[in-house]
Formats: sequence, C-alpha cells, structure tokens
Amino acid sequence: MSNPVLNEKFIDRTNVIGEPMTMNGVLQKTFVLFAMLFLSAIFIWVKGLEGHADVVAACTTGGAIVGFVVALIICFFRKMVLTPVYAVAEGLFVGGVSYMMEAAYPGIVQTAVLGTLMTVVGMLVLYSTRIIKCSEKFTSVVILMTFAVAGIYLVQFIGSFFGLSIPGLFGSGTVGIVFSLIVIAIAALNLILDFHFIETAAQNLLPKEYEWYFGFSIMVTVVWLYIEILKLLAKFNSRE
Repeated sequence: MSNPVLNEKFIDRTNVIGEPMTMNGVLQKTFVLFAMLFLSAIFIWVKGLEGHADVVAACTTGGAIVGFVVALIICFFRKMVLTPVYAVAEGLFVGGVSYMMEAAYPGIVQTAVLGTLMTVVGMLVLYSTRIIKCSEKFTSVVILMTFAVAGIYLVQFIGSFFGLSIPGLFGSGTVGIVFSLIVIAIAALNLILDFHFIETAAQNLLPKEYEWYFGFSIMVTVVWLYIEILKLLAKFNSRE
C-alpha cells in the first residue's frame, strides 16, 4: 500500500549541502525501478511457460515476503540503497501472481495493465490540473481510509489461519465487487498523495538520494493498484 511514512513532517526540511532532488530525477529513478520489476516479472513468467510451477510458486511467495520486509526497512530506516532489491522482489511477486491469474482467466493481465496505466495517467492529469487538490483534509481522509483497508486485510489474513473469512468482502458477489471498487479508488487517490509529496519535497530541496525513495513510493502504490484491479477482474470472470 501507499507509503505511510510520506507526510508533511517527512518532507518539511531543506537540504543546503549537495545536489537536491528534482522531479525529473524522481521520474528517471521510477523508470529504472519499474524496468527492474518488469524484467523480474518476465523471468517468472518464462519459468511458468517452461512448466516450472514449483519455481513460480516459490518465487511468488519469496518475492512477497522479501518485498514486504525490504519495504519496511526502506520506510523506517531510509535505506534507499535497497530500492532495487524491492523492485526485483515485487517483480517476482507480481509476475507470479499475473502468470497464475492469466492461466485461470486468459487475457486478464493485459486488461489489468491497461487499466492500471489509464488510472495512473488519469490521476496525474487530475493532480496537475488541480481538479483534485491535495489539501490537509484530503490527505487525512485518504490516509485514514488506507489504514482502514490495511486493517481489513490484516483481519482477513489472521482469520485465514483459523479457516475464517470476512463475509462477502473477498467473494465474487456484489458486496465483494463493490469492496474491490472502493479499494481501487483509495489506491488511486494515494497516487495524488504521492504526486503531492514528491512535488513538495522537490520544492523543499531534499537530498538527491530521495529520488530513489519517492520512486519506491510510486512503485508501492502502482503495484497495489494493479493487484487490486487484477483481483476485481478475477471476480468478474469467476461470475461468468
């Protein structure tokens, strides 16, 4: 999910020594990270096509665990050097999940990728034209909703160990589809927060190394958005 460490306090500083971060720098770092994610995902996809189901399963699980741990380290200890590790781990996870979803519902990945790209571009346009303004109230509401979703997923995760599940939310019924649409909307709104924090950080002249940090933040949100869109499409396909 969106990086919870990104807030006004985090970017309220000024760098007076060395080269400051720039918007173009963040864009370049983000491109590099997504290239690494893409190559990692392609590796797993090829392994799946070669019939190595065990490798796909192991790398998908391993990528999810490593990605989660590394994300926490990056968030709370500012270890920007680990952002490429996160990108590769997420590539393994995303590639594995995508391969398995595609095997179950042919064509779903292409639709999910297109939907994700359209959403990212759309939110960027809404932010750049200030149709959606990232006010303090807006930020608070989006962060609150994000943590609420995280809480729901945590309860579902813990309940799964006991054979329990939150009724309706994760099924393919109407309630489950509405829930997915709400989560996708929240993920999309987190992009507005990312854009705002990046723009503000550049204005406040944060150190250049933070370009990697903000590229990582964008990746976290986009991967979350993609997975949620993929899950929504799977729910629709399972109803047919």
